[in-house]
Amino acid sequence: MRKGWGLKEDSGSIAAQMSSSILNRRNFLSLGTGMAALMAHGTSWGSDSAVKKYFRKAKALGTDVKITVLHRDEEIARKGIDSALNKIEHVEQLMSLYRPDSQLSLLNRKGVLRNPNPDLVAVIRKSMGLSKLTEGAFDVTVQPLWNLYTRHAQFGSLPSENEIAKVRRRIGWEHVRIEEDIIFFDRPGMQVTLNGVAQGMAADFARQALEERGIRDALIDAGEFNAIGSPRRKDAWQIAVQHPRQEGNIAKIGLQDRCLSTSGDYGIKFSDDYRYHHLFDPRTGLSPVKLSALSVAAPTALEADSLSTALFVLGPEKAKEMVGSMDLVDALFVSKSGDITATDGFPLV
Repeated sequence: MRKGWGLKEDSGSIAAQMSSSILNRRNFLSLGTGMAALMAHGTSWGSDSAVKKYFRKAKALGTDVKITVLHRDEEIARKGIDSALNKIEHVEQLMSLYRPDSQLSLLNRKGVLRNPNPDLVAVIRKSMGLSKLTEGAFDVTVQPLWNLYTRHAQFGSLPSENEIAKVRRRIGWEHVRIEEDIIFFDRPGMQVTLNGVAQGMAADFARQALEERGIRDALIDAGEFNAIGSPRRKDAWQIAVQHPRQEGNIAKIGLQDRCLSTSGDYGIKFSDDYRYHHLFDPRTGLSPVKLSALSVAAPTALEADSLSTALFVLGPEKAKEMVGSMDLVDALFVSKSGDITATDGFPLV
């Protein structure tokens, strides 16, 4: 079986700092090959001197998007990267809460969106499918909870039980309606965040754009990693996984024609002990308590992205059971106490 962005930037405010942090939460994963230091010109790669590496970094999706391509032809590589970045921009235009004119912003503001783009419809449908599968552990309608906690954080407080209960009445994936040429909410005050899926979709779209140009070896980092083929010197793209609490790495992962995503309690914490953070269980309005980080390897970046959030909320026991029922899906778990476990197929090297 296979199966959001938060607040607008407000320079100098706590909300702006939190927004920047959550959008970069997957910096927990770092490239182990030193690619960030490369320039956007071709460099010889591996034993085949005709194959060169082309790298470009751009701002999108609230983070640094990085694309690395290995190819013999510079024009093909450059045009492929251009096309991939255009695809990522398309996703941002649809799903960013930073942009007041994005389709997602319009839906949240009005509670209804007419003539939605098919890609927006597709990602919301996929999200609702995962919500059903996880019995509500994954729910894109949690944006009101994010708003509540960040308002309190500006004053150094946490919301009360009554406040959380009140906000939870505006949450529920079942109340998002998709009909012909329209998306709407059947509860007042609802809002959707696609933080748990949009970056994955962007990475998948970028991959499609590269492959359509005939590119067979590339690595896309759009907040989630999507690996095409492999670098010439090794069997897989090497990605180091940093420790969520300390300096240094806890593991190294090899990706080849697979995708990777991580969710963790370190992105934004609403309490110093990491008890309250930006990942919410929609069914309680509180943060899950068993894991500090969870990485997912999956066939698509959209699967990896959404599952990393869903499995984190479910907790390790139910998460391992779900992973076991899915094709080519594996996970790495870091508990609150620092214990590290992984499913058998997780691509550790």
